[in-house]
Amino acid sequence: MIKLFGQYLSVRRVVFILGEGLLIFSAITLAMYVFLRKETDLRFMLDENWWKILIMTVVTQISLYFNDLYEIQIGGNRVELADRLVQAIGLASVILAIIYILWPGAMIGRWVFFLGIVVLVLFVVSWRLLYSYVVLKRFFSEKTLLLGDGDLAKGLHQEIRRRGDIGYDVCCVLGQEGGGYDADHFEGVPVKHGFECLRDVAAAEGVSNIIVALDQKRGVMPYNDLLACKMKGIAVIDGESFYERITGKLLVEKILPSWLVFSDGFKKSATARLVKRTTDLLFSLLISMLLAPLFAVVAVAIKLESKGRVFFKQERVGENGKTYMVYKFRSMIEGAEAASGPIWAKEDDPRITKVGRVIRRLRIDELPQLWNVIKGDMSFVGPRPERPFFVEALKRKVPYYNERFTVKPGITGWAQVMYGYGATEEDALEKLKYDLYYIKNMSLMLDLAVIFHTVKIVLLARGSR
Repeated sequence: MIKLFGQYLSVRRVVFILGEGLLIFSAITLAMYVFLRKETDLRFMLDENWWKILIMTVVTQISLYFNDLYEIQIGGNRVELADRLVQAIGLASVILAIIYILWPGAMIGRWVFFLGIVVLVLFVVSWRLLYSYVVLKRFFSEKTLLLGDGDLAKGLHQEIRRRGDIGYDVCCVLGQEGGGYDADHFEGVPVKHGFECLRDVAAAEGVSNIIVALDQKRGVMPYNDLLACKMKGIAVIDGESFYERITGKLLVEKILPSWLVFSDGFKKSATARLVKRTTDLLFSLLISMLLAPLFAVVAVAIKLESKGRVFFKQERVGENGKTYMVYKFRSMIEGAEAASGPIWAKEDDPRITKVGRVIRRLRIDELPQLWNVIKGDMSFVGPRPERPFFVEALKRKVPYYNERFTVKPGITGWAQVMYGYGATEEDALEKLKYDLYYIKNMSLMLDLAVIFHTVKIVLLARGSR
């Protein structure tokens, strides 16, 4: 796997995305050549029009992304897939039409455009069918051995099976002598026992990777055998690190403090802090100016619908445990917690007003937090700020929960885009896994990736409550 923008991607997925981009470019080129072949040759046509074709390619791939067509689910519902593909092509057509109205010189020609769409769909569908076949048949997959047959090994195996396109094929599980699981727990994958035969099993299976997935390593880790395998060119991967790579979160239930201490990441240099703060200010000021008319409309709508203040403020816990007042547009009735006290919002919460439901769905209620970013209480991207009442309870029950306060909270964040709204202790644990991943891999590129994800979520009105 390779690390790109703070995320780990399988080489196969990168090839898939780049290959699809090349196919889209080729489809549009072919359509253009069909209409212009009598007037010019292919080389001259590309010299003159490559940038127009590139614009259409990029817009198409962005539309595919916004319709979740790069969240690859092998063997999924083909009707749903076809529906999303049609929506993606429709969205791309609308965006390109707007571009052509604003910039007529970028247009590639009406009939070229329509023929390009037809050829593009044929190419994309064929490419995806081919990719699904490759994944299902496990072509180009790396043969992998799971060392361990406990809960961690079982969890990793399930994640690998669920993410079929990541390029790992678990061909064998090797557990400690007298292990508690058998093949039924690993969906037919052979389970062998006895760490002393690790070298022989690895050689016989021809594995490229050994994932060390032991629930308890002390006193049982076969260091000499693992070293011998590594010297033969087999990659030896720590199970917790592998989990991080394929899921984009940390397995907080299993990792020890020593793993956090010696793992890469958690870098917070003065330069990185300066860049992040500068980016926060620029984003916040620019968005505040652009959306000022929207702020006014929302304020009037809130005031007209229900009595009470336009803005809602509440105490939250920020960096280093320092409390501050967060600002939002009021989306609930005035005094919503007067009788109940602090509680999480629920699905279809009756306290939410009609205007509140709309602005929550579109995440507009969060926008006054831009003032918190300008003041320095928050960052544009970071863990979601929580209330002191919930923080104290979660600190006692969720491991490493206090570590999320080593950075500023954010208006949006990795946990918010990957998991959505959480309203239980179980949700808090799951979101912490993503928050710690973000803190560990924090960078400007990861922030930009989060913002890009956030735009998609807002436009699709997902994950609100």
